[in-house]
Amino acid sequence: MAARMKMTSLIQRNLSIVIRPIQYRDLDGIERLAQDSFAAKTRKGADFAMRQMQWLRRWYGLLKFLSWFPNPLQHIFCGYVAEQGRILLGVVQVSPFNRTRSTWRVERVFLERAVDKQGIGSQLLRHCFESILEARTWILEVNVNDTEALALYRRNGFQRLAEMTYWEIKPELLAELAQSQPDLPNLLPVSNADAQLLYQLDTASMPPLVRQVFDRQTHDFKTSLFGALVDAVKQWVTKTEVVSGYVFEPQRKAAIGYFQISLDRKGEEPHLATLTVHPAYTWLYPELLTQLARITQDFPEQPLQLASADYQPEGEEYLEQIGANRIEHTLIMSRSVWHKIRESKFVSLEGIQLPEVLQGLQPARKPIPGGMSWLPPNQPTSPDRALQPNPSKETISFSCKNSHPEPRCQPESAETQQQE
Repeated sequence: MAARMKMTSLIQRNLSIVIRPIQYRDLDGIERLAQDSFAAKTRKGADFAMRQMQWLRRWYGLLKFLSWFPNPLQHIFCGYVAEQGRILLGVVQVSPFNRTRSTWRVERVFLERAVDKQGIGSQLLRHCFESILEARTWILEVNVNDTEALALYRRNGFQRLAEMTYWEIKPELLAELAQSQPDLPNLLPVSNADAQLLYQLDTASMPPLVRQVFDRQTHDFKTSLFGALVDAVKQWVTKTEVVSGYVFEPQRKAAIGYFQISLDRKGEEPHLATLTVHPAYTWLYPELLTQLARITQDFPEQPLQLASADYQPEGEEYLEQIGANRIEHTLIMSRSVWHKIRESKFVSLEGIQLPEVLQGLQPARKPIPGGMSWLPPNQPTSPDRALQPNPSKETISFSCKNSHPEPRCQPESAETQQQE
């Protein structure tokens, strides 16, 4: 640590910080930053960071090649580093959240301990905001106890969107839940033909603000041929198996529940599950969890991990009731594109002449105050004629209570009144 601080202190202050895309020579520095960041939390997190870096070193050439031309995996690895005098100060990794790439996700931010984390982190984040112009919204997930990260994200315009709680169900509890038979008569496998049903379920299961930020469409729930091949290769390499299904309601012709579970066949990692339930069918939580428990019985004994959102209180209550353990509490934060208006440079209006800009809105002739003229534009109007009333014509007056014009006759002359 002392050697690193000494190395950082040798940097000349006049050297500017350069932010650029990640290169292969940065992998050693990224691995060091990742180990330092995760080692401060848990030893398991440091091991996870090590495995991620090994995977990145193995597939870096292919990932770099895929980023050169449009393809479904073009943005699978997108990141930037902050460098000053050939010394790595920080790294940020981002990725698209949906198929349309209207929402992007900040995956992780690693920063050197001996630098100004707020300053370097802000420069990395703002470089992503300015470089990825197609992103209308940015989201991220951060632990509620990570005060430095929360301060960094709030400083750059991120606000609270939702709260997530991660649970872990022990193998003994899974075996107990698997003894009962779930009541799921319309449990069906998932295919691309069910994308519309899953999209409607996803839309109904979250608040409007979260739905607007996520901005998922029907094609987000479809799997292309290329994506299916990639998933098959990934499952073969990692020795995992993915099982998914949904509950169909025949009367409403809608999906009311969905689950997906990733099972580790090596018995080294916990099983990961995703659960979505329609708000009107909360009685499905026990049934779907029982189904997940029965699926895990055919694989090595490992705990089951899943997440619940604060806008799904029924799911959290049931997990507490069965004795699941809370392992992490995180905060989902979002940043709208409207923050870019505040960050843009102020443009002075002193040198702009409004008559030149609004030349097309100038009147064709000088307006006549006090009324409307029925004369042609080219016919001159004498002052005497304009002042003499014409009893044979009517004038138009507009009533405040009625928007239709009302004709009103001029008062009769004195000679006519005397004759009457």
